[in-house]
This record gives sequence, structure tokens and C-alpha cells, in this order.
Amino acid sequence: MNLIASLKNSYLRGELIFALDTVLSLMASLLAIFGVSRLVVVSFYSTRFLLVYLSVAVVATLALFLLARTFRIIIRHLSVRDVIPFALVAIAKCVLVVLALLAFGIYSKAALLIAVIDLLLTLALLLGIRVCMILVYDAISRKQQDRYNKQQVLVYGTSDKSVATIKRLQHSTHYQVNGFIERSENNRKYLLERLPVYCFSDDSKLDHLILDKKIDAILFARDTDAQSEADRLLAYCSKYGIKTLIVPNVDEVAEGESLLHPRDVKVEDLLGRKEIAISLNEIKANFHGKVVLVTGAAGSIGSELVRQLATFGVQKIVLFDNGETALHNLRLELEDKFRDLDFVPVIGDVRYVQRLDYVFRTWHPQVVFHAAAYKHVPLMEENPCEAVLVNLYGTKNVADKCLEYGVEKMVMISTDKAVNPTNVMGCSKRLAEIYVQSLGLAIEKGERQGRTKFVTTRFGNVLGSNGSVIPRFRDQIAKGGPVTVTHPDICRFFMTIPEACRLVMEAATMSNGNQIFVFDMGEPVKIDLLARRMITLAGFTPGKEIKIEYTGLRPGEKLYEEVLSDKENTLPTFHERIRIAKVREYDYANASKAADDLTDLARKVEIIDMVRYMKRIVPEYKSENSKFKELD
Repeated sequence: MNLIASLKNSYLRGELIFALDTVLSLMASLLAIFGVSRLVVVSFYSTRFLLVYLSVAVVATLALFLLARTFRIIIRHLSVRDVIPFALVAIAKCVLVVLALLAFGIYSKAALLIAVIDLLLTLALLLGIRVCMILVYDAISRKQQDRYNKQQVLVYGTSDKSVATIKRLQHSTHYQVNGFIERSENNRKYLLERLPVYCFSDDSKLDHLILDKKIDAILFARDTDAQSEADRLLAYCSKYGIKTLIVPNVDEVAEGESLLHPRDVKVEDLLGRKEIAISLNEIKANFHGKVVLVTGAAGSIGSELVRQLATFGVQKIVLFDNGETALHNLRLELEDKFRDLDFVPVIGDVRYVQRLDYVFRTWHPQVVFHAAAYKHVPLMEENPCEAVLVNLYGTKNVADKCLEYGVEKMVMISTDKAVNPTNVMGCSKRLAEIYVQSLGLAIEKGERQGRTKFVTTRFGNVLGSNGSVIPRFRDQIAKGGPVTVTHPDICRFFMTIPEACRLVMEAATMSNGNQIFVFDMGEPVKIDLLARRMITLAGFTPGKEIKIEYTGLRPGEKLYEEVLSDKENTLPTFHERIRIAKVREYDYANASKAADDLTDLARKVEIIDMVRYMKRIVPEYKSENSKFKELD
């Protein structure tokens, strides 16, 4: 073992090689003598013969090795050219032995046979041992290089999922799992799946463990594990540059990809959200073989809806969006990840009725997901007419075309800001809800002819969506700060994009039409805490390396969002995370006239009259931190 270690880590000493070669040469002589003696009856075989033969062989070997200096040839760099000195040594040794035997009068044909076999064995042993050393060296080098190229990982916790994670990573080319790590006051050591379990209770024990095992990363198998260590182990790893990884959820993995590729822990993983269960088989059956249109398809919600629909066996997806670059990027992604998917990218705007009509008459969608909208509250407070034109008029256009072309179901994506709105954006979405629901009710009452079922889904902020707080904080941290928070007490409800889309699919499947579904958003999150955790995850100390600045509430913004799933304002469904909103019903004729009037005012950019009209139709709309407050 020491020989192998020396061979790997440094050059072998010449004295060691010299001694080894001498022993091998003597072994060759002994093997030759005893081998021939077994096959041929040698009358001269005596102590005198052995003494002369072996003495000359040893002396000749020592002299010839010193003369040829073969022990100076570096084994790992051995070449064909280096074989010549070894061949000359072996030949010279045997020639000297034969001459010595002749001089002592004990030479025969058998002795010559022994010398020839000795020559061949000497050369074979000298070169053979070197070839073996080179093979061992290469094997060790490859193993150590593989280890060097792999990230040295400890898996957090000893849950079933942690054990399953280690099993899946056994043959990974990227990660070398060194064992488990768990927080415990108990210092006992034990094995699990033949790997050690390391317990730690404070940073001093972590220091020793991380340094001793040269750990590059801690891998979490469950979100809950990462959440429990958000302010402890994760903070420690960020401080000392240790990567924190997490096994991705199934919804993050595209078709054909593997769960064996852990990703970095993100702040989204630390918000304590419970995994959502959905009726996957029913959802797939609901969309299988259908033509689906998604408006706003290149946006955060729209693109995720497309990714999920791509796995449901739909006949075709029509991607409708007015963002050229975003739609182009989505097209490239779908071509790469879903090569069998039949999809059509269409540049268009929901405000243009003729473009919508072209899409409906060309592809005749059976299901429409309407995700196209303007969503940024402060921006829409400054551009209220555009909010009405896109969010209300655009929705009206889509809904009318659904009815005209016999679409089975239209699913509208709404927002929690439509509940008791305090800004133009929220009110424009509430007006869109009113129009869509009133149209559905008019069909039920026979006031309008058609078969389309209209479904509305409401949810709050989605983590990581375009222009949302997390990408903004991430950019600010990358630039060295400061991170800007509007108010130290501001709270928001958050949901990840995939789980929001799963609930949309579930609601679309369970609905019989004309319902507004609201989603349980979990517990509210303080934006200040979110900022601090993101700074910590980036390896900085909040308030020191990265400052936090409070900029004040923006126009139309409020400190606390509405709780969507309040039992007083909702009805239950069979899904614990989805409820039906109890809302006032509007007459279709009035809702349609209001939409037309508001669209006309928006086109004329008569802002004050338009906002005043909005407040009359939606009396619960009370402006906050806005110039329109005087109209309340």
C-alpha cells in the first residue's frame, strides 16, 4: 500500500527500484533453475552448480544495473525506447552466467536452457512490474481525479427521502456523497446505508467536520429540512462559502429530465409552503387530445401553464403573446424539452379583435387560458387607461370570441388585488371578473346563446415572476446593495409559479362554469424578512455588507393583502386549497355597457372620468396612497 501511495504521490526512490529489480532478477534465476530441473534430469544439478549460477547472477545483476542506471528511469514515463537497457541487462547477465559455468566446467545444454529461460523471465519480470505499476498509477489517478472533479457532499437528515437521495446519487458523475449530517446533541456515531452519520450541535463541530472531510456542499432532500435550518446551517454555509443544494420537486423537472440534478437552495424553498396534491389523472383526461389557446403565453404564469399542458397529451397549444423576444425564448425551450409537442407561436395583442378572430377561426381552440394582463400596481396607477384597455377590454374580447367560436371552457387568471381593490390594476381585474361571470350567467339564463363555461381563478403574488420582488432583490444583492423594501412591516402572500398553475388546472377541471375560485395562499410573508434571507443565502450579512433601505409605500400599495380563502367570504370545494368566492352577481347588459363605456373613456385618455366610473361600478374600490383617493 505504501508502494502504491508513493507511486501516486511522488517519484519512487532509486534505491527502492534498484533493490526491487535485483530481487526480481534473482527470482527469475531461481524460477529458471527449478523450472528446468522439473522437466529435465540434470546430472550436474548440485550445490556447486547453484552456488556458481546464483552468485554470478547476483553479482552481474548488481553491476549491470549500476552500469545501465535503469533505476533512474521514471516508471510512469516508461516508453518503448526504455525497454532496450533492460534487454541488454538481461542478455548480459545470462552471457556472464554461461561464461562462468564454462570456466568452472559445469556447462551443458540444460545449463544453456536455464540461462535462456532466465533471460526471458528477467526481462518479463522487470518490464511486467513496471507495467503493473503504471496501470495501478493510472487507476489511482483516475479515481482521485474523479473525486477531485466531484463535489464532496453531505446529505442533511436521515429521513426516508434522505436515504433515497443517497441511493440515487451513488453513481453520480457530479457528486460524491460522504455521509449524512444531522443536528443533534447526541454525539454518538453510527452507520446508515453503510455511510457515517455525523451529528452536530454547534458551529465548532461543523468547523471540524467541514474541514476534515473537505465538504463542498450540504444537500437537503426536503424543503422542510432547509426551512428548519434557514437561520442556522444555511447561514453558516453562506458565511463560509459552502454550497447548499436541494433535490428539486417533481414539478420542476421537465419531461425526460432526471431528479438526480440537485439545484441551489433558493429563498422560495424557505417559505414553508405545504406541497399541493392535485387530481393529476383527471386533469390529464380533461385536456388530453384538445386544442388549447394560452394568451400571455410567454409570461410567468402563461409559460408555466404551457409547460404543464405539454405533459398532458394535448393535441395542439396556440401560444398567443405580444412579446416577441419572450415568445421566441419560449419557443426555443419547447423545441428543446418537448420535441413531440405540436404548438403554434402567434404574435398578437388581446386588444386587437381582428387578430384574436384570426386565431380562433384558424385553430378553433377548445380550451382557453387567459393569462394576458398588465399586473404591476404602481405602473398601472400611473397608466390607468392601459390597465383598462388590456385587463378589461382585452378580457372582453377573448371572452366574446370564446362564445362566438364555441369554446368549451375559458379559464381567466385573476389576482388577489381584485378583492376590495385599492388600485387601478386591482379594479381593472375585478371589472374583468364581473364581465366574464355575467356573460356566463347570461348564457345560463338564456339571455345569450352559447355553450362556453367561464372559470375565474384568483391567487396572490407568484414567486420569481417577471418584475417581482425576488428577481429585483437578487439583482440588487448582485450589485452590492442596497436592497430596497417599501416598508418594514409590509406583508404579502406568496405562491410558487408551478403550484399556482397546478391549482389553476385543478380548478379548471372541477368547475362547471361561472365560478370564481380562490386559492389558499398559506401564511403571509414579511418582505423585510424575505430580503434578509436572500442576503444571507447570498453569503452576506444583512445591514452590514448589504444594506436595507425603506423607500415608503408606492402608489396604490397597501401594507397587508386580503386573505382570499376567508371562510366567511368563500365556499368549500373537495380540494382543501381551493374555495369558491361569494361575490355579487352583475347583470350582463349592465356589465357589457360598463365595459364599453370604460373602454371608450380609456381610448380618449379621460383618466379622471374613467377612474370615477370604475369606483361607481366597483364601490369597494377605495384608493390607497394614490392621487385617485380624492375620488372616493
